[in-house]
Amino acid sequence: MASYTVTVRTGTRPFSGTTSYVYVQLRGADAESQEENLHKRFLSFGFTKGSDTNPVAQKTRTSQLEGRQKLIRWSVYAENLPRIINYESAMLLPEKLQFSFSKETEFSYTARTQLIYLKLNGLADNRESWESIDQLRMNLCDITNKTIEYVEDHWDEDEFFGYQFLNGLNPMLIQRCSKLPENFLVTEEMVKGLLGETTLKAEIAKGNIFLCDYKMLDGLVGNVVAGRQQYLTAPLVLLYCNPQGLMLPIAIQLRQMVGPHQTPIFLPTDPKHDWLLAKIFVRAAEFSMQELDSHLLRTHFLSEVFAMATLRNLPSPHPLFKLLIPHTRYTLHINILARSRLISDDGSITLNAGIGGKSLSELLKRGTSSLTYSSLCLPENISERGLEDVPNYYYRDDGIQLWNIINKYVTGVLQHYYTSDEHVQKDTELQSWIREIFTNGFLERSNTGAPQSFQTVSDLIKFVTMVIFTASAQHAAVNNGQVNSIQIIPKGQLNDTKSSIFHHIQYIINKMIAPFKVN
Repeated sequence: MASYTVTVRTGTRPFSGTTSYVYVQLRGADAESQEENLHKRFLSFGFTKGSDTNPVAQKTRTSQLEGRQKLIRWSVYAENLPRIINYESAMLLPEKLQFSFSKETEFSYTARTQLIYLKLNGLADNRESWESIDQLRMNLCDITNKTIEYVEDHWDEDEFFGYQFLNGLNPMLIQRCSKLPENFLVTEEMVKGLLGETTLKAEIAKGNIFLCDYKMLDGLVGNVVAGRQQYLTAPLVLLYCNPQGLMLPIAIQLRQMVGPHQTPIFLPTDPKHDWLLAKIFVRAAEFSMQELDSHLLRTHFLSEVFAMATLRNLPSPHPLFKLLIPHTRYTLHINILARSRLISDDGSITLNAGIGGKSLSELLKRGTSSLTYSSLCLPENISERGLEDVPNYYYRDDGIQLWNIINKYVTGVLQHYYTSDEHVQKDTELQSWIREIFTNGFLERSNTGAPQSFQTVSDLIKFVTMVIFTASAQHAAVNNGQVNSIQIIPKGQLNDTKSSIFHHIQYIINKMIAPFKVN
């Protein structure tokens, strides 16, 4: 039998390899060999530093990272907050980190179109109070759909108010109540009749009572907007999941303090406008928590840390670089815009929202101090809040599906390159990556539960799943509903409509596959 030596090259430059599957087959006049898959042996070197023995490749990797680390440096936005990139203007970013032409065009066109509409209708600089839903509708810039129409008709109803804690802008705060907080002095007599024939104590024991506690806002001073002092509350909201599966508010306390200055507890049995005003104050508190903690801190700021650590520690050939880079494509650019246009001293949130100035910064710091790794991992977060079986929680249902999809894909990719825990432990680039995240994102706080190094493949898979979920699906869940409430699903349409997080499944899968797909 004859022996043949086959040499396969994709180019002469370092890292000119391919992630496509490559097969070889020898064919003669009388016979042919079996197809041989060269994929594993072709990609087995050069993707993790410990197995990359080529000195030229090693030097190129090191040189690339040194160059990036000079351009992309950690900076302090504020003490006790995650670190940020060292650029104050997005236009100064390296070109590859800026918006693409199409992204910039879309971003600018959308903003200008809405601003022109508001100016033509005299709303851009309007500081007058709204007196009706019809006046508020003008700010939607002709956007309308069944969901918006439903909100207009039902915004003041208890059923819709309770539903929003599960599937509205901030589905991250509600938790099962096993014991009333000591500063929430709700009595059996207060809620008598709101629970049918049963009692509050019995329903707590059954797991049907839920709590939303805005204690992170306690003591913060409201903003001054257009010369008028705004007022922040730090509510406690008690909810009852009734036998029909509806989440209904049964008590609201707007302040945290107890004692001589105990704030009153509002009930559905109070005069209509008293109860409605209490719910409006809760929604105002919800905005502050959603915008600054759930959205800005836990998705944008953390994603910036993930993006920077990736660029500074993982060279282009590294499989984790290829896996993560699509999900952080515009993170640095959009975050710089947010800091300069939204939360700067003259930013729109700073000047016009109920929370601004020192209170805005203080809320971000409180959010950072309460940040935990498990709260970023959806299955654990759901379990910790006791929401595994609460009905009509579509954020959980869709989110878990997405988490599992991402986890399955991440597992397939990483187990291909890391075939043992030892491979993870010896990957110095990978270990540098997680150390920078722990230092600059979790601020070296071991009580967060965040890993400082990776010892096993499974630990790596879980963390990478969290990173991708945070930057994509979680951001969609707490961001997209701000535009036109597409996450708020009217009753009767639940079989026809998915929450916005589910709409991102195909989009996210395509982004994950793109760096590895066969051409």
